[in-house]
Amino acid sequence: MENLTSVSLAITLFASTNLDDLFVLVGFFSDPRYRLRQVAIGQYLGLSALVLASLAGSLLSLVVAPVWFGLLGLLPIVLGTRRLLALRSDDGDEAASEPASLGKVLAVAGVTIANGGDNIGIYTPVFATSAAPRLVLVLAVFAVMVALWLGFAHWLVHHPALGAPIRRIGRVATPFVLIGIGAMVLVEAGTLSWVTG
Repeated sequence: MENLTSVSLAITLFASTNLDDLFVLVGFFSDPRYRLRQVAIGQYLGLSALVLASLAGSLLSLVVAPVWFGLLGLLPIVLGTRRLLALRSDDGDEAASEPASLGKVLAVAGVTIANGGDNIGIYTPVFATSAAPRLVLVLAVFAVMVALWLGFAHWLVHHPALGAPIRRIGRVATPFVLIGIGAMVLVEAGTLSWVTG
């Protein structure tokens, strides 16, 4: 019964904090330059970093002010702006400026981390109050949930009926989604108000 409660908690925790990640994953899968492997590795790296930061969150919050974490919001803004500029240019020379495979993995990981600022605040108290067996079970459920999120986003983008419109909309909407996520991170962390005085 306790394991079932832990699994339910983990599913609820993951789904409630990563719903917006589905839109980000659809955006990455809509971009033909990103391969499934690159997005999957980046997503797992990003979530692993969030989990590690959550485990160390109580210590980090004593040393690092949240406004500094908000600077991570600049990464999705930069990526979104670059994509927006690439959409506007009709020279078809995207391949020349295409980032390397590692760059794509790191881009996905960076957006996952930047988008996960709220995750740290929510995960930290749950992890801090969980016994080791429960914590291992929660992390295992998280790993499965990432795979489900990746699978669902990939399925949506490649669905026979839904895929083409989603790819078309995703290609145009993704830059705005990334810029919006970055702006939200900057505002919610208090970084924007701190910078503007």
